[in-house]
Amino acid sequence: MPEALVPTERLEANLSRPNQVVVDCSWYLPEAKRSGRDEYISRHIPGARFLDLNDISDAGSPYANMMPPPEQFARVVGDLGIGHATDVIVYDAGYVSARIWWMFRTFGHQRVHILDGGIRKWVAEGRSVENGEPAPIAALPFTATLDETAIARWQDVLQSLEYGSCSIADARTAERFTGALSSGYPGVPGGHIPGSVNLPWNRFLKGDFSFVSPEAARSLFDAAGVDPQKPVIATCGSGVTAAILVLMLERLGVEGSQLYDGSWHQWAQQPDLPKSSIAPSL
Repeated sequence: MPEALVPTERLEANLSRPNQVVVDCSWYLPEAKRSGRDEYISRHIPGARFLDLNDISDAGSPYANMMPPPEQFARVVGDLGIGHATDVIVYDAGYVSARIWWMFRTFGHQRVHILDGGIRKWVAEGRSVENGEPAPIAALPFTATLDETAIARWQDVLQSLEYGSCSIADARTAERFTGALSSGYPGVPGGHIPGSVNLPWNRFLKGDFSFVSPEAARSLFDAAGVDPQKPVIATCGSGVTAAILVLMLERLGVEGSQLYDGSWHQWAQQPDLPKSSIAPSL
């Protein structure tokens, strides 16, 4: 498998490389009241295209950010000029790049990488940016084939709780996990899946917003009591930051980890599923 991360200096040296599309996928929780698209228009890496997570999520689902039908994903990314031979480099201004990386991989496209440090590191290093809408580009055919084995459903999580067959790692911040802070989604209470362990996503980022080394990541998993040699199901608020745990496990050479796509947004709204540390709804 290709190395997941691309350093900023390597991307800068290869911005005009053919058969490559750079994708800005900045996205925020509803409570942040920020627009990734607006921020892209005001500042982005030269030549980058914008990909909105909302456009590649299942709008028909009652749960946030669920995987879309394959044909929806294929149409949206094809319109960005991405085909099967295209190298894709994704970046953002926060924490969503790993989710987009995971989605491409789960839909069968392995030629995808994450800009290590994202736009924040790129700008801090004084590298060039541009603004405005991108020039029109020709769409390319893209066929998405879903790898069902990469996705955990609530039934898989519940079974893991009953039999202890998997470690369940929650990537949310401690305040979200305990319920001290709201879920971030109106109408969804705070709290966590009982039996899950908290391993906040931001612990995997260094001060310059690049990811920690595999050795440091292993120490974080060990400290949280997550054994990478045992199957791991990653979860979070709505399946976004959980992808950071999947990314880190892959960098450790661990295969077979799954992402619980519904995550807390789904679990919290199921009355018959066990829950811990519930806080009042928004």
